[in-house]
Amino acid sequence: MGLLSENVIPGNHGKTFETNATEHEDLENIKTAIQEVEGVNNVAIDEIAFPKKITIHTSSIVKVQDIENAVNRTGFHIVPKSLFPL
Repeated sequence: MGLLSENVIPGNHGKTFETNATEHEDLENIKTAIQEVEGVNNVAIDEIAFPKKITIHTSSIVKVQDIENAVNRTGFHIVPKSLFPL
């Protein structure tokens, strides 16, 4: 594992994740939990895609593990899908 696969790095590209949540309210709870992680600037959710996609932008290097732990507390899971959005 490396810097790019284990972290969300600052910049305009962000990192894309997928979640097992499907309801709007659950996705909003996940968004709130992610925004509480230090260094997270923006959380964008694509509710049309299946599974639901979440793109996270940061102002500093943030560990993927920290984001996963924040989401796990909501009762859902989040999985990083790519180093850079395609």
